Amino acid sequence: MIAPRGGTLATVWLAGASLVFYAYWGTEQVWILLGSITGNYLSGLAIAHRTRLKLPKKAVLILAVAANLSLLGYFKYYGFFTSNVAAIFGVSSSVSSVGLPLGISFFTFTQIAYLMDVYRGKVCEFTLLNYFLFVSYFPHLIAGPILHHAEMIPQFRSANYAFRIERLTVGLTIFIVGLFKKVVLADSVSVYVGPVFASPDVTLVEAWLGALSYTLQIYFDFSGYTDMAIGISYLFGIRLPLNFNSPYKAVSIVEFWRRWHMTLSRFLRNYLYIPLGGNRRGRARRYFNLLATMALGGLWHGANWTFVIWGTLHGIYLVINHAVSALAEWSGWPCNGLGWRVSGQAATFLAVVFAWVFFRAESVGSAIAMVRAMAGLNGKGLSPPPISLGAPASFVGMLLLIVFLAPNTQQIMARFRPQLDEVAPARLSWEPDVRSAIAVSIMAAVALTMMIRESPFLYFRF
Repeated sequence: MIAPRGGTLATVWLAGASLVFYAYWGTEQVWILLGSITGNYLSGLAIAHRTRLKLPKKAVLILAVAANLSLLGYFKYYGFFTSNVAAIFGVSSSVSSVGLPLGISFFTFTQIAYLMDVYRGKVCEFTLLNYFLFVSYFPHLIAGPILHHAEMIPQFRSANYAFRIERLTVGLTIFIVGLFKKVVLADSVSVYVGPVFASPDVTLVEAWLGALSYTLQIYFDFSGYTDMAIGISYLFGIRLPLNFNSPYKAVSIVEFWRRWHMTLSRFLRNYLYIPLGGNRRGRARRYFNLLATMALGGLWHGANWTFVIWGTLHGIYLVINHAVSALAEWSGWPCNGLGWRVSGQAATFLAVVFAWVFFRAESVGSAIAMVRAMAGLNGKGLSPPPISLGAPASFVGMLLLIVFLAPNTQQIMARFRPQLDEVAPARLSWEPDVRSAIAVSIMAAVALTMMIRESPFLYFRF
């Protein structure tokens, strides 16, 4: 199917393609998406007083946001809430979790941000077709990024979808690199993760190998999806915001969250942390706001106390980070030398690895058992026989070298600027030549060969 070159017909075509894409994952979920889009679009019109009935703007905003959160809460947290209430009162609960519509967290947060910006007077585009495409645009719909209307709707309004060879070569290259990261790197290292986290008796070496394996799995999984989304979108001449920028190279937790899931960090900062008061009401209130924001950000990832603990840990990390920075500024302690950066990067990475244990574990108890093993309380060697050789130390070491030493995809492709954000180019730069074509073809062949089993992206379930 060939896309029209531009204008209303092209927007209709792309919106229809997005809806068909979403319907592939379950036609019953399409009605939830359509209902959400319709309700939020009408709410936006009401907040902007673009309807005959002039309702109080704040009341409409509160009701609309409450409706969005209720929809998300029902599908994502109903079983979690009822089971915890039952546990508190000591009764049994037979209520099972409701099936989670794919991408509901992403399209819900996207629309909440839109409504709040309408209320603040920051939205001047109210075309239904552009709004529909903004929410349903298929490269982002399943696992992000969380889009912002000011970045995307102007692109949809002026887009020209005519075929261009640069879009094809650049977009396809980025997509194949992302597919390779997911299928070859993330899925290969994941083989060791499950057995380690499922066993309560792993030793120190096995526990750290398992924790590092998951740290690398989620890195290449999320990085791979980000590349694939950017690559697909660039085929149409639409640039997505950057959502992943070598986060393990961060020298502090503050910098980590400027590099990891960047659009979620932006949403939490602009629509939760700042409305709570941000850093405007004193240091103690600032630290509370950080903890509350990150705990809720953890809960957004899933209906389990492990996610809440993961988010709270990062909140604690951020509090410590800001406190140390304030102390260093007060004392005049230099924080920009090579030693500071190396130690900061090492400490940040280890803190992130520790927190991932709770993110990955099925329960708080299994997470604590894993932490005990990482502390050496189950022994320090390999159990006889080792749990798995699916992710040997040499493979983990190779992936760590890639993470810390290699430039990321956006740096390699920087001169084409396939994403919205500016990225500093790397010395290793991609060129549309024969060598690049051969390298990308090999990566595509290897990735396609290894696609022997279904392995969804980790963020599909969030």
